[in-house]
Amino acid sequence: MTLEQLVAAELAEPVDPRVSAMAAAVGAKYGTASRAVLFYGSCLREANLDGLMLDFYLIVSDYRAAYGKGWLAFANRLIPPNVFPFEHHGLVAKYAVLSEADFARLASSRTRNVSVWARFAQPARLAWAADAAARSNAVAAVSLAAPALLSAARPMLAESQPVERLWGEAFALTYAAELRAERRTRAGSVVDADPERYRRFTAPVLAAAGLDAAIENDTVRFLRPADRGAGQRAWARRRREGKALTLARLAKATTTYAGGIDYLAWKINRHAGAAIEIRPWQRRWPILGAISLLPRLLMKGAVR
Repeated sequence: MTLEQLVAAELAEPVDPRVSAMAAAVGAKYGTASRAVLFYGSCLREANLDGLMLDFYLIVSDYRAAYGKGWLAFANRLIPPNVFPFEHHGLVAKYAVLSEADFARLASSRTRNVSVWARFAQPARLAWAADAAARSNAVAAVSLAAPALLSAARPMLAESQPVERLWGEAFALTYAAELRAERRTRAGSVVDADPERYRRFTAPVLAAAGLDAAIENDTVRFLRPADRGAGQRAWARRRREGKALTLARLAKATTTYAGGIDYLAWKINRHAGAAIEIRPWQRRWPILGAISLLPRLLMKGAVR
């Protein structure tokens, strides 16, 4: 199967009916501007969704169609995506909003920022689509993500290594390029959750990325050397820019995400095993509150 065929089949896999209903409700919120809703993240692997925070991406035709002419359209265009909380029939979620054009760009090698292509190199589901064209566009965009990941990671990878390690090390590079609350073992656990999926995807992804390699006994051997020095410089830049962009997105989220600082604390406590408590003044001035948390979180290793 080609990579697009693999992605299309994976995106079409069924999800919990409550997830489908929630995705449809997110799409309905934005009317004809809504094109697709993708379900991704750790909840994809959970059978019991109660008490969890589900993750969605809402893909819209463009930001003005979604929001009108106000601040939200400008903010989404300036620092994509906007992120919002959502509740539906007892489930809670957050959804990020991207235009179709931004989703295709940010899921590809056209951007140094890892945020979108790192997430969609992992499994996802197309939980709702407006029509066949929207479904086709979503498949095409998601198909760019894994090649972008392995292309960027290639200079930092050994010339020969098992499939699972190749993907795990590639994801570890992306986790280090953002301010993340997950434990150090998180990148490996993503692959361990479905190693057969990554074995199935490896050859088509390498081919799509233009990386010459041989795969024997689940071991990938690259056939051409890579410039490790250039790779180190590129990833150092990604780390600087990625962490700064994470802070900018957190600051922006305090204007778009009700209770955003409480969500931030919840996520850190859940993923990093921290014990962060939000004080009343931090809720009153959430941007300053989020900034005030950062030194303590860095010292504790709760974010990296």
